[in-house]
Amino acid sequence: MSVHVDEMWEALPTGCVSPRELSRDNPYLERQAARESNARSYPRRLPLALSKGKGLYVQDTDGRSYIDCLACAGALALGHNHPVVVDAINRMLRDGLPFQTLDLTTPVKDRFVSTLFDCLPAAFAEGAKIQFCGPSGADAVEAAIKLVKIARGRRTVLAFHGAYHGMTHGTLGLTGHLAPKEAVSGLMADVHFLPFPYDYRCPFGVGGEKGVRLSSAYIERMLDDPNSGVVEPAAMILEVVQGEGGVIPAAVSWLQEIRRITAQRGIPLIIDEVQTGLGRTGRLFAFEHAGIVPDVVVLSKAVGGGLPLSVVVYRPEWDRWTAGAHAGTFRGNQLAMATGQATMEFIVAERIDEHAARMGERLFGLLRRIQAESRSIGDVRGRGLMLGVEIVDRDEPTDFPGCHPCAPGLASAIQHEALRRGLILELGGRHNSVVRFLPPLIVTAEQIDTIATIFADAVRAAEQQHEA
Repeated sequence: MSVHVDEMWEALPTGCVSPRELSRDNPYLERQAARESNARSYPRRLPLALSKGKGLYVQDTDGRSYIDCLACAGALALGHNHPVVVDAINRMLRDGLPFQTLDLTTPVKDRFVSTLFDCLPAAFAEGAKIQFCGPSGADAVEAAIKLVKIARGRRTVLAFHGAYHGMTHGTLGLTGHLAPKEAVSGLMADVHFLPFPYDYRCPFGVGGEKGVRLSSAYIERMLDDPNSGVVEPAAMILEVVQGEGGVIPAAVSWLQEIRRITAQRGIPLIIDEVQTGLGRTGRLFAFEHAGIVPDVVVLSKAVGGGLPLSVVVYRPEWDRWTAGAHAGTFRGNQLAMATGQATMEFIVAERIDEHAARMGERLFGLLRRIQAESRSIGDVRGRGLMLGVEIVDRDEPTDFPGCHPCAPGLASAIQHEALRRGLILELGGRHNSVVRFLPPLIVTAEQIDTIATIFADAVRAAEQQHEA
């Protein structure tokens, strides 16, 4: 990779492997707890007040440094303050270009669209249309659903167990996690949830290729069953790798079957690439692993180079909107388009997707070694630099397929022990029992080894506390 990447690692002191107790009287954290809403989430598990960021590292207001394996939920593909991103911002400021333009076009916007279309597979990009949305991925999902409902004249949407598509009122109706939905009435109607091929905890209790075939066969028969209770759908939406659902990758054969099933029935297939897009899984787009061509692709996070931006790209036959059918004040974020273009160009020029695949394989192998020495790791899975480790309680009996129950308390203890040692990790999945790894895609082999070493120490410490 470019020397610009290597130079970044000297920007902050590391000292990441020395355990330190987190500050309990930080005034920033105290004021945050007093003033911010109860909906805040990350600070409850990661009590940090950050002051600096460079590359893979962040520094808190007490001067401690951490390896950031969260990277703003995967949005910071090139890490913190990467030179190409900073340069793009500085050029925008120097040239006096407008910050926001609604959906009026600019040279910056034109270059962004051209660069994005060049990144997408030609079979999908040729003739494609793009809709700029409000800056969150959730708004882009909302737009995608509106797009296909209008085009198809239908209301039913098919989603999947374990899915996460956002926290707006509409996208929450497409999301599998029950806790945030229980207190909210009137969510999107006519959403039907289907079994996702979760190999470790197979919904059919069999796992492997047989579980994959059962999932696709179930979906196909349901769609063809006149007594299924599900009217002809407007669309199907899915993540190629479920992120918040526990880093669950769909099998390539299943994705190919789903594409066949939906294409034969004229059902638009929406691929949510908000977290996977632009190299995260080892390909520029996760759906490329299966060689399929979707109808609609939703992008956010990395596509803005770390600044707020979201888009929907779709095949032209679904473009049946009228003027103003979807809008938003901040859909013309010029800074994000400039940083997004710079990020995409860097990822392509430096083959960051291939680098992410290699580093992901390295980290996967190290995590499997840790699993072999651990009592609490039930599964290691993922693609590229989107990996998950499912924590289980081996002291409890297994279920019918042979899986031990989730161990959310132990997973939380591992996260805490990692943070004490200078490693930021997030949890997700069923019962919040999956430790997730989402480092910036520019992570080096040496840093991968350090991440694995810290994680191994954290697992041992947490297991010892659990057994005491």
